[in-house]
Amino acid sequence: MISLILKRLVLGVLTLWLVATLVFWVSGALPGDAAQSILGQDATPETLAALRSQMGLDQPEIVRYWNWLKGILQGDFGVSLANGTPVNDVIASRLPNSLLLAGLSTLVAIPVSLILGIASAMKPNSVFDRLTTFLSILALSTPSFLIATIIVLVFSVWSGLFPALSNISRVETIGGLFRVMTLPVLALSLSVIGQMARMTRAILITQLQEPYVETAMLKGASRLRATVLHALPNVAGPIVNASALSLNALISGVVFVEVIFAYPGLTKLMVDSVSSRDLPLMQACAVIFCAGFLVLVLIADLIAILANPKLRTE
Repeated sequence: MISLILKRLVLGVLTLWLVATLVFWVSGALPGDAAQSILGQDATPETLAALRSQMGLDQPEIVRYWNWLKGILQGDFGVSLANGTPVNDVIASRLPNSLLLAGLSTLVAIPVSLILGIASAMKPNSVFDRLTTFLSILALSTPSFLIATIIVLVFSVWSGLFPALSNISRVETIGGLFRVMTLPVLALSLSVIGQMARMTRAILITQLQEPYVETAMLKGASRLRATVLHALPNVAGPIVNASALSLNALISGVVFVEVIFAYPGLTKLMVDSVSSRDLPLMQACAVIFCAGFLVLVLIADLIAILANPKLRTE
């Protein structure tokens, strides 16, 4: 386990460095810059040159990359070009909101998808299985922004049950938090539930046809007991890995959800930084997303190994 963790950490650091390097050079190739965005199209060349010099945008790309990389190694992502605030402070004010949204969506998506996937695998080709498959494919094939828009129309515009905008900064009670978070969590969970339920069913339905499951049932175990206690532990590794890949959809789906619901999270901050050409803030958000993905994959691998004795011995 220690050797595996060390190897994963080394590979993760190398991957993070490659992604950070790619993000830096690609974001630097975007048209326009923060100085142009701040001063507007009517700014004179002299004013633009002075502001670019003040922001350090006139330095060679390799010098800016080296300074930025040294700052990351020291835990300093630099200063926002849009408002002059340290990027660490800006991210610290938004990251807890994104973690709250992703955490609540995970708590909803994982149990629901596992229950649907297990129930569908236990009764293949039944009415419940066909209905679950249809709804899962529908959720997977519908873009996240369209799901969020439909949810706003149904639960906010037409029925008025929940607010259309999720301004979490004004929440003071648990009831208020529930009202504000319900629609974003629902919009973010649906596509994840569809994907995880399909993967769980596909992985488990083959395992239920193995002889040891039939033997357990012949000895008197119910189908539910044979599925949960015998078949499920043997496919815990693939299910956990599939769940990790499904949860990565939160990273892409949360962009549309936070924008549509005006949720003050990290991905909305990244979208705003792209609009204002705030390169340090944009690059910091991209690096954090990559680091979150790597940590999620590492946790999934460790859970899979702990759940399967065969993988532990190997």
